[in-house]
Amino acid sequence: MLNSSRFSPLLFSLLCYCFSVGLQSQHLKVGAAMRMITPDPLIAVSGGVGVPKPSNVKKGELTVRAMVLEKAGERIAIVNIDNLGWPAALGNRTKALIKGIPAENIVIGATHTHSAPDAYAFPDKTGKTTADLAYLDWCVIQMAEAINEAIESLESAYLKITVGEVMGKIAYNYYAPQLYDPRCGVIQALGTSGKNKDKPIVTLINYAIHPEVIGNNQKILSPDLIGPLYDRITSKTQGMALFMNGAQGGMVTADNRLDNGKEANDWEECIRIGNLLADEALRLLSDAKPQLDPQMFVQSKQVIFPIESEMMRFILNNSPLSTGTSDDGKISTAITLLNIGTAQVLTIPGEALPNIGYYLKRKMPTDHSFLFGLTNDAFGYILTKEDYNSFKRYEYITKTSLGEMTGEILVTELLELINKSPLPDSIKTYSSN
Repeated sequence: MLNSSRFSPLLFSLLCYCFSVGLQSQHLKVGAAMRMITPDPLIAVSGGVGVPKPSNVKKGELTVRAMVLEKAGERIAIVNIDNLGWPAALGNRTKALIKGIPAENIVIGATHTHSAPDAYAFPDKTGKTTADLAYLDWCVIQMAEAINEAIESLESAYLKITVGEVMGKIAYNYYAPQLYDPRCGVIQALGTSGKNKDKPIVTLINYAIHPEVIGNNQKILSPDLIGPLYDRITSKTQGMALFMNGAQGGMVTADNRLDNGKEANDWEECIRIGNLLADEALRLLSDAKPQLDPQMFVQSKQVIFPIESEMMRFILNNSPLSTGTSDDGKISTAITLLNIGTAQVLTIPGEALPNIGYYLKRKMPTDHSFLFGLTNDAFGYILTKEDYNSFKRYEYITKTSLGEMTGEILVTELLELINKSPLPDSIKTYSSN
């Protein structure tokens, strides 16, 4: 019979090792990576429905950026691309290339710059498109590479999270100047050891704004104000930056108004607004308490929307991208809820008007509420049934919306996600430390 006491030191060491590994697997890990996707040579840029406009100069670089979080064996990826919108037809192709994260745990949004190549493959009146499909194929691969690199770079981290009003001349509502959301949400991941100890790995900024300072009529390819925002955050934190748009529909745009009634539509104005938004985001973050053991949760579901707009039906049926439309005039897409520490995130597959955004945030069980617009899909404007086709001012956004019930269905489904999900971490827990 073996003497068990002879093996007790080895057994003790083994148990300690297993306990240590178990603790490490429970700790939050974060990784981040990016890829440049500026086309070379330059190609036409799209500011919306219609034929893209030629470009012959660039201001800044287009990028795709990925942030991956891991906790207790579950991973979430938050991804954004410099484009007007990124349909699920393209995002799903990227998700199929990722082996380390379930597809439903990957959310892909667009910055909504109006100076990037056409990713919708908008058809003309004859049903033909001028989109560069080879470029879109390449972007699909670059996005997958960024996500996979972020997975490979995962390291132990803690978070700082905040939501507050940004100050200064950044955004306004073109239709009704004061009807916009001035709140900016920030999630920053910092390393816990090694070269990145207490240094930012990635800073996520969530704010509702149309990056259309330059637009697509000046023959300029550009990330618009988001490029300078990224540069400013990186220069001040030495970590990567990632922007997720919010409920900026109808028509929350960059405040580039001049005193003479005209607008500043140049790269210098992009720098001014991008730098100011970056500085304000970091100001808000300066008082945020470290969240050393943040919990994480993700839940997604498929939602079906009727397609009432003739224009939207024509685009979805005639684009060479597979849109998933059905014969009965409906389309399906995913919505997602994320709990990350004290933050709760809801995704919106398009451009929700600010009243919808305010309502959703009011119903979310935290003061750290985040809305990721143009995420998982990008179906144009999302209005309430009361606003749909109700005002002359809303004629364009009604025409470029799926239909009257889109907002109603979206809000109902998102509230159901909230009600069926656990609460995010308590803000009081961290504010008291």
